[in-house]
Amino acid sequence: MPKQNALAATLQAPPLGLLFTEPVRALLDFCAAHVSVTPRQRGDGHPVIVYPGLGGGALSTVVLRNFLRDRGFAVQDWGGGLNTGPDGELDEWLGDLVARVRELHARTGRKVSLVGWSLGGVYAREVAKLCPEAVRQVVTLGTPFGAMQDANHAGTIYRLLGGDTSQLTPEMQARLRECPPVPTTSVYSRTDGLVCWRGCLQDEGDCVQNIEVNASHLGMGSHADVMRIVLDRLAQPENKWKPYRKIRRATARRPSTRSRAR
Repeated sequence: MPKQNALAATLQAPPLGLLFTEPVRALLDFCAAHVSVTPRQRGDGHPVIVYPGLGGGALSTVVLRNFLRDRGFAVQDWGGGLNTGPDGELDEWLGDLVARVRELHARTGRKVSLVGWSLGGVYAREVAKLCPEAVRQVVTLGTPFGAMQDANHAGTIYRLLGGDTSQLTPEMQARLRECPPVPTTSVYSRTDGLVCWRGCLQDEGDCVQNIEVNASHLGMGSHADVMRIVLDRLAQPENKWKPYRKIRRATARRPSTRSRAR
């Protein structure tokens, strides 16, 4: 089988069973986050912009933004209102997002971290490519930058909402797969009901990592594990990025039979 055909065979939209259970699983993710243990990590006050997914606005990311704000980051909504997709030519449309990052960088004297959920993650990655000097790192949540055309239900929803997919030429899709020249983390879930999880994977390197969670797509912004990962990534000292390592709870060792006999 040719390489391209083999790749296409792995990039398939999630089963309909996962799609139909998304709302219920997202609600469970939200409830579980409110009974989880509060992480001890703190931020250093640097600016963070959070980009919502398709069809989402400021309200959709409020849980994540409040979580990060309470832990010491200067968090902002993306300021674009409801995310209905790019309006017109992509680079021209991205201009306002790039200008905001540069202005925030100039005003605070701090590089800006970008967190993007689903389609918002595409914006975060592309903005970082256009102004890497102003970006500290990028974290994406369920962002299928490697499968933006047909291998996800989000693309179907986008077309139903009247979105223009004519820009998704092979050249554009290849561009979207390219990693930004800044530390980049992609959080993905094999139980994502909207996007192909394989499309969220990037080639790992010195400052590039994929991290798997067990979450719904709609619940990623309020999932306890996801929020811990985002906090951990953002809390790293600038220019000292290291791969994420899951903290395992220590288990008490039971005394051996020999020890108990003595």
